[in-house]
Amino acid sequence: MNVFLTGATGFVGSHVARELAGQGAQLRLLVRPTSSLRNLEGLPAETVTGDLLQPESLRTAIRGCDALMHIAADYRLWVRDPKAMYAANVDGTRALLCIAREEGVPRVVYTSSVATMGFRSDGTIVDETTPVSIADMIGHYKRSKFLAEQVAIEAARAGQQVIILNPTTPIGPMDVKPTPTGRIIVDFLNRKFPAYVDTGLNLVDVVEVARTHAAAIETGRPGERYILGGENLTLKQILDKMSAITGLPSPNMRVPHSVAMTFAFFDETITGRILGREPRATVEAVRMGKKKMFASSARAQRELGFRIVPVYNALRGAIDWFRANGYAPAQTPVRTPLQDKA
Repeated sequence: MNVFLTGATGFVGSHVARELAGQGAQLRLLVRPTSSLRNLEGLPAETVTGDLLQPESLRTAIRGCDALMHIAADYRLWVRDPKAMYAANVDGTRALLCIAREEGVPRVVYTSSVATMGFRSDGTIVDETTPVSIADMIGHYKRSKFLAEQVAIEAARAGQQVIILNPTTPIGPMDVKPTPTGRIIVDFLNRKFPAYVDTGLNLVDVVEVARTHAAAIETGRPGERYILGGENLTLKQILDKMSAITGLPSPNMRVPHSVAMTFAFFDETITGRILGREPRATVEAVRMGKKKMFASSARAQRELGFRIVPVYNALRGAIDWFRANGYAPAQTPVRTPLQDKA
């Protein structure tokens, strides 16, 4: 099987590429001129230099493929100018689907996000049928992914074989950038997480997400959305799990959303708008945090063979990888009270 894959240099995409290569697929991987190829080391694949903002340059590489797997996205919770994000996430998706259709590519797997689901502040577990609209989307990233997902759904309604996957919050090794969730882990390891807010996430093992991407090429139903999730956990529970793995203390101080919002406002203003750097906290992230992003993956289990696995191994794998690659100090032995008295 010949597969054209975007986003292979990123976190999820690199795991998907390795899963497909392990199954014997012939890969053509889109890389930008500025992309780090670190996650592609040792991977038997052809790389194609291009950009989603110039989709026609990708036509030759897409031609003759059995499947298009579109994973690439501009994933940032703060941007100075959001136009580029919409151009990549929405316009880029539309153009790729159009080229795949014109070139007769039989199957397309589009990686959306659980961010497009209709979450509630009370922690209700949602699924693909929960009502949602663009008005529910907080921030440019969520809005751009929602609009891109609508493009994919419309293409499927028009007859194109498009399957839509909605990973929740993948964790594991090789989170090079790192993603916003990866930064939570890195900050915890560097003891820069003194307090927490009352929010919740669904954590999923990135390896299982990658395995299901490969399965979706054959078993996914065109036009359907599939949530790929794992454990529904509060932020405090996540921090406690990392504490149990590392021996580092878990913060016990809970910060009201109003306080977090004030900090985010000043951080975004000073760090982002004045200094021109990405802030650690953003107003949109705090607003999103008011909703617990708890989800069900029952449809993916039934139709794609998706497996919900305990998140412990993925969390430990992420921690070990970040430490081994210099994102955080190497592990130090945890002293017990008896050792302290010795």
